[in-house]
Amino acid sequence: MRKILIVGAGHAGLHLAHGLLSHGYDVTVITGQSSQEIRTGKPSISQWTYPTALEYERALDLDFWSALSPQVREQKLFMVPQGGEPMSLVGNSSGGNGYVVSVDRRVKMADWLESFEDRGGKVVIHGVTVTDLDYFSRMFDLIIVAVGHGELGQLFDHDTSRFSGARPRALAQAYVYDLWPDPGESENIGWVAATHGAGNILMFPVLTQEGPAHNLLMVDKKGGPMDAWPDRPGPEEQLRRMKDLMRKHLPRFFERAKDAVLVEGASTRVEDLTPQVRNPVGRLPSGGLVLGMADVVVTMDPFVAQSWNNSTRCAESYLHSIRQHGDRPFDETFLVNAFDRFWEFGRHNQDWAEFVSTMWEGETPEFLTNVMLAATQYREIADRWIQGWDDPTDYQNWLFDPDEAERYIAEVKARHGD
Repeated sequence: MRKILIVGAGHAGLHLAHGLLSHGYDVTVITGQSSQEIRTGKPSISQWTYPTALEYERALDLDFWSALSPQVREQKLFMVPQGGEPMSLVGNSSGGNGYVVSVDRRVKMADWLESFEDRGGKVVIHGVTVTDLDYFSRMFDLIIVAVGHGELGQLFDHDTSRFSGARPRALAQAYVYDLWPDPGESENIGWVAATHGAGNILMFPVLTQEGPAHNLLMVDKKGGPMDAWPDRPGPEEQLRRMKDLMRKHLPRFFERAKDAVLVEGASTRVEDLTPQVRNPVGRLPSGGLVLGMADVVVTMDPFVAQSWNNSTRCAESYLHSIRQHGDRPFDETFLVNAFDRFWEFGRHNQDWAEFVSTMWEGETPEFLTNVMLAATQYREIADRWIQGWDDPTDYQNWLFDPDEAERYIAEVKARHGD
């Protein structure tokens, strides 16, 4: 039985750990926090689990929360161009009967970690250094690093050949109650706004430790209008500033959030983040090799809320690569090929993030304005735009190319007799 060590009990690492365990591997997870410490810790920036990722979780019996979570079947996207009137479109989250859920990371990771141990996986609660990994490399057939901060993150060099669009981001999040939907809307609709000069705002239903609530998230470039957190304000002051920013930049969002109150307990977070891609292979002092995964080697731009989607796809891709490799050594060629296999999805995700990050730079392209207007008129286009968040590889077929975008709009109009 092949022995695999996963360092870190985050979204990607635990998904992969469960997958390997279910296929008979001897899997150990080493993490610096116990499940109880995770549950009682500070919140992380929340992410969404899209329909395809949710199906991957169900295949491993890891969907513990869909019956309790708000099920988001529709999403409303507001586009706010410079000096223009906001445009909004509403699209289905799935082409079928699927939906999106968001679960507080503290709930999800603690439950997954406990379940992994209950199912026979080995859990070690301990900090890890590079020296430790050198020692472990003699005990395990493969080491996967799923935590990218501190000393371990330095094992993986930046890879600008894959992605060079790193833009430092400032994020502020609050878990709140009393976000009122528009008349006739479900309270479980997701709202997202992309503004020309003031970043993005997301209002999304979430399952917290205290039950269903809403996640209010602001993302802007460092030094931008919505980077109002250099002094790291207290929770109530942070929420007050968030409301003021919405009042100024997105009054529709402020109307929904003006009565919002914080969820009890630790419910706010401020964070700085710089998207980047790193070399997936880390070399230990002794010459041993480790494989980085998900956020360790691909930090997604939070503008597009794709971190957990990327993590799930990476875990699934690595799982298939490991299983197909059989009993052969996990050499450098395997490690590189395993990442390249995932990157077939990941690069499209980065292309989507780059598109969103740059679409307001300079004058808005005419074709993009035409797509936005058409999406407000034809539900088919709005649905395709929203469902691309589940699988961003589709955007290359129409949205990224001006000629293809205009051709698609013409086809839709023709089908409707326009």
